Parts: sequence; structure tokens; C-alpha cells
Amino acid sequence: MKFRIKRVSEVIKRELGDIIPKEVTFEAKLVTIQHVDLTPDLKQCHVYISAIGTPEEQHQAIATLVGHRKELQKALSRRVVIKYTPHLNFELDDSIVRGNRVIDILQQIETDLPPLDEDSDEQE
Repeated sequence: MKFRIKRVSEVIKRELGDIIPKEVTFEAKLVTIQHVDLTPDLKQCHVYISAIGTPEEQHQAIATLVGHRKELQKALSRRVVIKYTPHLNFELDDSIVRGNRVIDILQQIETDLPPLDEDSDEQE
């Protein structure tokens, strides 16, 4: 069963990735689908979106997708034939931002550390 959910998730991700640029325009520079998560009954679909732009543009992108949800579901139902077309829930995926923040912190720690003195080990 899990394999089926994963396959349907990938199909929905691919089809939405094709539908959204044709149906919706955004203020954000780039809007992409990062991940699609389906409930086991295939009735709810959480679509995680990444938007490059200011925080206002990112939230506007989500609001735009939510406003076009019915049209997107209808277009999806024409392309993906399953018993129920899942209800689309759009959410902002900030994992890339969090990942960049972790990298920045690690680089800051690395620059703050004093250099290792290799000669000190030989003297002991």
C-alpha cells in the first residue's frame, strides 16, 4: 500500500508541476513543488511549495495557489484518474532556507575556531 501512495504522490507532483505554471502567475521569481504528501486514504494531499522571493511574495504565492485550488484540482482530475481526486492543501516548504541557515552556522563555527596546532601533539 505504501508503494502505491508513493507512486500516486509522484504522479501528482509531476502533473501539478506541469499544470501550475500554465494556470497560475506569481509575483515570486520562482515557485516549485518540493514534496507531495498523501494521506493513506488518498483524499488529502499536502503540497509543499518553495518560492524564491521576499517573504511577502512567498506568502502571496501560497495565497494564490489556495485561491486557484478548485481549478487546479479539476485540471488534476482530468490528468490523474483515481477514485477520488485528493483535496489539495498548499504549504510553504522552508527546508531549503533552514538548510542554508544550518550551513551558515556551521561555516561561522568553523571560522570562529582557533586553528589546530599540530606541533603541540608531538611535544607530549
